[in-house]
Parts: sequence; structure tokens; C-alpha cells
Amino acid sequence: MSCSRSEEIEMDIGKFIVEENISVFDTMKKIDAGAGGIAFVCRGSELRGVVTDGDIRRYILGGGRLERAVCEIAHKEPIYLREEHEDQAAALMRRHSITAVPIVNEQGEIVRIRFFKEEFRDSAVQEKRSLNLPLVIMAGGKGTRLKPYTDILPKPLIPVGDRTITEHIMDRFAQYDCSRVMMIVNYKKDFIKAYYTDSEEPRNIVFVEEDTYLGTGGGLGLLTDKVQGTFFMSNCDILVDADYADILDHHRQSGNMITMVCAQKRFEIPYGTVQMEQDGQVTGLKEKPRFNYYVNTGFYVIEPSFLKKIPGDTFIHITDVIDKCIADGERVGSYLIADDAWMDMGQFDELEKMKEKLESL
Repeated sequence: MSCSRSEEIEMDIGKFIVEENISVFDTMKKIDAGAGGIAFVCRGSELRGVVTDGDIRRYILGGGRLERAVCEIAHKEPIYLREEHEDQAAALMRRHSITAVPIVNEQGEIVRIRFFKEEFRDSAVQEKRSLNLPLVIMAGGKGTRLKPYTDILPKPLIPVGDRTITEHIMDRFAQYDCSRVMMIVNYKKDFIKAYYTDSEEPRNIVFVEEDTYLGTGGGLGLLTDKVQGTFFMSNCDILVDADYADILDHHRQSGNMITMVCAQKRFEIPYGTVQMEQDGQVTGLKEKPRFNYYVNTGFYVIEPSFLKKIPGDTFIHITDVIDKCIADGERVGSYLIADDAWMDMGQFDELEKMKEKLESL
């Protein structure tokens, strides 16, 4: 027997709702079954709180007991939208880096849940807007995870289909008129420069050479006197299918010094796990638990002021510079993309997945 659309919506909602007096353990099972990493805590249908698998994980690690009611650990002020403001769901999820937002009626009852994937699945095929910003590609590393390929070819020239990975990156940005490229090179740099110098397809590339290995942060510091405005930065082994104009708008509207493009990744431990107290007493079992994490994709929007935070002629990772910015109270933001909108060829199995995905487009 077929279901109506309204019945389908109700069943979807039920996967993500728990009663406020249900145990933490039963909530874990509900979150795992729903595969969304989140549960909305309700009294009947009335929204009372929200809890994520991360909240429960931290609670367990802190010695919390699984038989307690989930309402005791839930966030009591969940983010939600009234029905009349449902059109703001996409912007709200971007602003708060969340993957689901409940829509409630006047009585505070959940009537729908809007999910991140549904909102942004088609963002990459929207009409492209001219941005005309420079692109920085970090291409100086040795690519040790791709040995023995990189003993012969530098990682920026590894072919993915009929083009190198860096050509794929530049082609995506060129759709937004971001064709001015600064490529920071070191390992096999003459090989990289020769490839693009002799290429039949002209590129507007300025090569910035590292004399020693400086890391993604130190290498970026070489641009301190070379950029005057906002710019994009990408690692040389990733592709992101998203609306780059929307990423830039979000960065500017948030007033960020740097915005990290992040993807939510879900990991499953392939074993049954045991929760126990310090005295060895077992408090619970969980079969093949799954966890959600926000992952740094290696795609950034950066203001020139960020470069001043980088110590000169020093090996440092960009993540360490970002940590310093956070400690100094600077605005460090995020922009969330769907997990399948990020491709990373940094390892052999991921390289093959990238090839397969590009071939299917």
C-alpha cells in the first residue's frame, strides 16, 4: 500500500524524535537508526530540546550513566524555525553550521524537519556568478601518501581522468572568473612549472617558490606582500562541488578573517564497543557505533589580515595559525557542505573514488 506525501513526512519525523523521558541508551539507538546524528527531544510533538551523537559521546566519556533520561543532557534551547519563516532554513543552517532544523507550528510542535543535504544538494549546478578573486593553490608538498606515484610525478600533476588534479581545481574556479592563480611550489617545482609553461591551454599562473618546506601556513605567509584583498585558497588534492559565490557571501556577511569550508563525515567503528566505568564495570554495549564529525576540506576564503598572523620563514601548518586566530579572538568561521560534495585524492582509495565520480558527471 502506497503512502501519501504527508504520511511520508510524518514517518521521516518519527525517525528523529524521542520522548523527553526516554533513556540516553535508547536515544543512542534511535540516533543510530535515523543515521542523521541527531534527535529532537519532545513532549508529545512539542519541541523541548535537541541532542546529538557527539553530546552523548562526551557525556559517556565524562562518566554519565546511560539509564538517565535524555532530557537531562539535551540542549534546552534548540534552534528552530516557525512555519512562516521556513524559507530561512538554508541560511539558518549555514549560519549555525547545523545539518537539520525543525519547523514548528504556533504550539511549538514539530511539523517538518529540513535537512542540510536536501537544501544544498543542487547548489553546484546553480548559475555561476563572476567573483574575480585570486586563487591560491598549495602545491609544495611531497605527497607522501601517494607514493610511489609521487616519486615520479608531483602531486599537483597527478592525472584524474584526462586532466591533472590542479587543472580540475582551476577549471572549477574559472567558472566564477577566478582565473588569477598563485601556486605555491617546492617539491619537483621545475616539473610543475614546465608542465604549465608548455601547456597548450594558457593559464594565468604566478609560481611562488619555497626555498625550504614551510607547511601550508608558512607557505601561505610568502604571499604577505602579494595579495591586497580577499582570496580563495585550496589544497592541491581536493575538489569541492558547491556554490563558491555563496561561500564568499557567507564569509563576508559573517565578517570572518578566514572561513573554512567543512564537510560532515560519518564514521562507523566496525566492532561492537563497550562502555565501562573506571572500576571495570560495564555500563553498556553498542554494536558498530557511528559518529559524525565536521571535517576541514582544505578550501578556505581568507582576508589579507590573516597573513599577518603567520610567522615569517617558519614551518607551520595553517591549522596552527587558525588556532592562534581563535585564541586572539579573531573571527574564524565555517561553511558547511554536503559530505558527497567534497572529493579528496590524498590517498589511493580516495583517488580512485574521485576518478569514478568525475567519470560519472
